[in-house]
Amino acid sequence: MKHDEKTAVGRREFLRTLGAGAGLAAVSAAPLATVAKADTENDSDKKKSRYRETDHVKTFYRVNRYQTK
Repeated sequence: MKHDEKTAVGRREFLRTLGAGAGLAAVSAAPLATVAKADTENDSDKKKSRYRETDHVKTFYRVNRYQTK
């Protein structure tokens, strides 16, 4: 009995190859990740107010019928 060699890749073999490729891509991309750095804000910057009621914020409140102070 003679066995014919398959030239087409089967579905399972394709999925194995795809999974192995994804694993290798994840491993090779790991050294490219950078380490997160801490914020450089000091205490006075952290405590100051950042909210500003600008014209577009006032328009948003007016259009959406928020109650004004």
